[in-house]
Amino acid sequence: MAAARNGLRQLTRISTSASPRTASAPSAVPARLLPALSRSLSTSPLPRRDAATSAAAAQTKTNLPGSSTAPAGVAGAVAIDPMTGEATGLPNLDASTVVYDVNAAAPAPPPNASLVFGQSFAPHMLTVPWTSSTGWAAPRIHPYAPFSLDPSSVIFHYAPTLFEGMKAYKDVNGRVRLFRPDMNMKRMNTSATAVTLPQFDGEELTKLIKALVAIDANWVPSAPGYSLYIRPTLIGTQAALGVAPSSEALLFVISSPVGPYYKTGFKPVALEADPHRVRAWPGGHGQYKLGANYAPGIRSQMSAATRGYQQNLWLFRSRLEGQEKEEDWLTEVGTMNMFVALKRKDGVTELVTPPLNGMILPGVTRDSILNLTRDYAAGKSAFPIEGLPDPDKFVVSEREINMREIIEARNEGRLLEMFGAGTAAVVSPVCRLGYLGEQIEIPVGKDGVGPVAKAMLDSITKIQLGQVEHPWSVLVDEFDPSVLKRTI
Repeated sequence: MAAARNGLRQLTRISTSASPRTASAPSAVPARLLPALSRSLSTSPLPRRDAATSAAAAQTKTNLPGSSTAPAGVAGAVAIDPMTGEATGLPNLDASTVVYDVNAAAPAPPPNASLVFGQSFAPHMLTVPWTSSTGWAAPRIHPYAPFSLDPSSVIFHYAPTLFEGMKAYKDVNGRVRLFRPDMNMKRMNTSATAVTLPQFDGEELTKLIKALVAIDANWVPSAPGYSLYIRPTLIGTQAALGVAPSSEALLFVISSPVGPYYKTGFKPVALEADPHRVRAWPGGHGQYKLGANYAPGIRSQMSAATRGYQQNLWLFRSRLEGQEKEEDWLTEVGTMNMFVALKRKDGVTELVTPPLNGMILPGVTRDSILNLTRDYAAGKSAFPIEGLPDPDKFVVSEREINMREIIEARNEGRLLEMFGAGTAAVVSPVCRLGYLGEQIEIPVGKDGVGPVAKAMLDSITKIQLGQVEHPWSVLVDEFDPSVLKRTI
């Protein structure tokens, strides 16, 4: 039996015989927000392990050309213990040790017209196993293929899994670019701590993703609006029943060519705002990009669809400290961050998004919009941004906003626009809210999108495609065939 069990453990090895397929910082909740759920919920911040202190002496490696300092807390030659945050002395993720197994007969990408989001996959993938006794193993870039896991693997029972969503773009000169990959690496490591999975050197994983994308560069579409969606994922793989940190993990990256989110122009969405459906709560895990945060939302979306809504506007009902009245606070929309533009009573246009209070995912697009609009309001934009109000009549706020304020602004003609923000669409305009039996119409403009959302879509797209010089756009070097001397 022991031999059989050991054999099952080895099923985590990757098979490279299959060909590519086409398938048919957590923060405290604001003290003035007191939860009004059926049971008491803590409003204290979640415990966080500060790996930066324990790993301060770790040396930063220089492996591939163009490397830079890795994110604090995970850089260097040693791995970080997922439970204690202490340096372990075990090998960290190291891009210089990557092993290539390239399929010279990889198929050509499908026609752009046939692309369906997340259904076609590029010919190669990246895998890196980890164990608590040996640290991170040598990364492998090899043909896209299924992998097998023991049925008792913890991923199937307790959901220790997290992921990221990022894209590669091809500019007018045919060069491939990534958009703010450092933000994805930082968030991925933060999510890993939430489910006691191992941290890694984010700069090293960025190098590996660049290498993977370079090999499959012909799968990065060049048509306007098209891109290569990249999905880094980390899962616990230990074969054992019992709720405990996984002693084994697998980091892998796959990619998929995707088309424009709006193929025939903007399509504003209608949202159902139901205060009885809650996505996240104080002291929970809403600020992490965990797989377990997504499946429970599917039922709510399907339910909203039966009433004519495309997505949910997630609310959190609570009361202000010292007051008896509860309010329904906006958090997120579907799987995106939420922005509201309204005219204040003093005539100033205010762009509002809920703060990172422990219930909000720190989106890369969200952060990009905040930085771009704040620089514009301060008169220090790196390039011209058209469509926004005059800078002296425009402010940007991270603050709580509730449905009562939305309705009041609508009734007074001060509600200007609402939109979601995320990697898939950049912006998603909102045209209507269904809330407690009332239909709240949201202005969307003649083209189906408001001026702020349109300005942000245009600005971020220019950066992604390298049409303006900006440090957020990261070039991917062309693939160097000489590296294939390092093969399996």
